[in-house]
Amino acid sequence: MARYSLYLGDCMQWMDERSANSVHAIVTDPPYGLKEYSHEEKTKLRDGHGGVWRIPPSFDGCKRSPLPRFTVLTDSDRARLRGFFAEFAGRAIRVLVPGCHLMIATNPLLSHLVYLPLMEAGFEKRGEIIRLVKTLRGGDRPKNAHGEFADVTVMPRSGWEPWGLFRKPCDGRVQDNLRKWKAGGLRRISQDQPFEDVIRSSPTRPEERRIAPHPSLKPQALMRQLVRAALPLGAGIVLDPFMGGGSTVAAALAVGYDSIGIESDSAFFRIAERAIPKLAEFAAARHPAAKATQRIGKEGPNVTVGLRPPERAAPPALEAR
Repeated sequence: MARYSLYLGDCMQWMDERSANSVHAIVTDPPYGLKEYSHEEKTKLRDGHGGVWRIPPSFDGCKRSPLPRFTVLTDSDRARLRGFFAEFAGRAIRVLVPGCHLMIATNPLLSHLVYLPLMEAGFEKRGEIIRLVKTLRGGDRPKNAHGEFADVTVMPRSGWEPWGLFRKPCDGRVQDNLRKWKAGGLRRISQDQPFEDVIRSSPTRPEERRIAPHPSLKPQALMRQLVRAALPLGAGIVLDPFMGGGSTVAAALAVGYDSIGIESDSAFFRIAERAIPKLAEFAAARHPAAKATQRIGKEGPNVTVGLRPPERAAPPALEAR
C-alpha cells in the first residue's frame, strides 16, 4: 500500500532536518509569485475580491484562472527569486540520493532564475519537459491603448509550460547507480516506449478544482505521468516541498509510490489534506484500465500528518504557494 506523509511547515527547515540521501525524486511547482502569494493578496483571494486575483477576469470569452503577472517584477524581485532557489537547491541536492531527478515547473520568463541556481548547486540539467497547454497568459494588447494599437500583441499567447529536468550526479555508472540507489534514469512508459519530453495536457479539470480549490492546481493527467517517470524502478520516495493543493502527492498515491508533501500555508495544507485521497480516486476512475496497478490509500496507517508550524518566515521573495 502506498504511503504518504504531510507536513505543515517550512520546507527549508524540513530539508535541513532530513537525513542526507533519503529522498528519491522531487516533483514540484514552486510559488513564483512575489505579489499574488503575499499575505495581503492571499487574504483578498480568500475574501473573494480585490487585488491581482481579479484582473483580468476573462480573455477571448474564456474565464481566466488567476495567473502571476511576471512582467511587473522588479530587478530586486528577480534577485530575491534567484536567491530563494539557490537556498532551495543546496538543500534539495543534499536530501536526494545520487542519480535522482528533480522536476520543477516554471515558465519561459523566469526559468533562468530557477535553472542557474540548481546547476550552481551541482545538479546536472537533463533537459526540459514541455507541457503543451493553452493558457491565458500573453496575447494582450498594450494596456490602456487597445484601440490605438489593435494589431499589436505585447507578448505571444502562451501554448506551453516548461518543467526543468535535473539530476543529482550519479555514483559511478548509471547501471551501478541503479543497482545501489535505485536511481539514475527515468521510468519508461513501456518496454517499447520511453518517457518523452513533450506532454499534451489540458488545463486542470473543473472537477479537480472543486476537490482541491487551489489557484495553481496541476491536473492529475499530467502529474501522474511526471511522478511515474521520476522513479525508474518504481521504488523510493517522491517529495513535493511546495505541496499546494496536493496534486503531486495524489499522483504518487494513484501510481502506488510513497510520497511526502510539505506546505507552509495552513489553509492550503488543509485543502491538500482533504483532497489527496479524492484526487487519487478521481484519477483512477477516469482510467479504469490502470486500476490493477494503482493502490489508492485511505485515511489510516498509510497516512502521516505532521502539524509543524513554521519556525521562521519563508524568504521574502516567495511566501507560499
